[in-house]
Amino acid sequence: MTNCRTTYYYKIKARIIIPGILFCAIAACKNDPNEIRALTSRSGNQADHMKDVTFIYSKEGKIKMRVSARDFVRNEGANPPYIDMNNHLVAEFYDDSGRIDNVLTADSCRYYEAQGNVLVWDSVHIVSRSGQQLNTDELVWNQSIQKFFTEKPVRITTPTQILFGDGMEANSDFTWYKIIHPKGTVQVKKGEVPQ
Repeated sequence: MTNCRTTYYYKIKARIIIPGILFCAIAACKNDPNEIRALTSRSGNQADHMKDVTFIYSKEGKIKMRVSARDFVRNEGANPPYIDMNNHLVAEFYDDSGRIDNVLTADSCRYYEAQGNVLVWDSVHIVSRSGQQLNTDELVWNQSIQKFFTEKPVRITTPTQILFGDGMEANSDFTWYKIIHPKGTVQVKKGEVPQ
């Protein structure tokens, strides 16, 4: 009989202790709402990361631009929000007939979506269909004035000469450009006077 009471006593004790332990464990599992918001919200510097990304931008059914980069970061929590495209950026710009107008390569690029402005830096190189080339360390696209510009040293190579200077402005397709502080020798045709 003693043996039966001991077993019954252990069963009662187990029925009381096990639910008590489970209750304490459940009560101890409490999540801080601020921690949950910090993990799930887009605030702070949380960003989306992707590898080997290619974007194609078209307008009215015609391709206008194709951009690819090995590293892509979209940070909507930053002020202002931006997209970084790093590690071998290649941007091809197309004319209305679908031919490539210009090809831009660089190491890094930052695009501010809200303003439409772009900053490209590190080994910036542009080649136009006509064979002109631009080399610089930094280039900015300003959407509001529809111009490229830089204050950094530039080298422009044309079929007939190489131009150097500090600073430059150019239109969107690089058919017009102005070197702000030209350096070096510039060739002119006989009878022409440079301004």
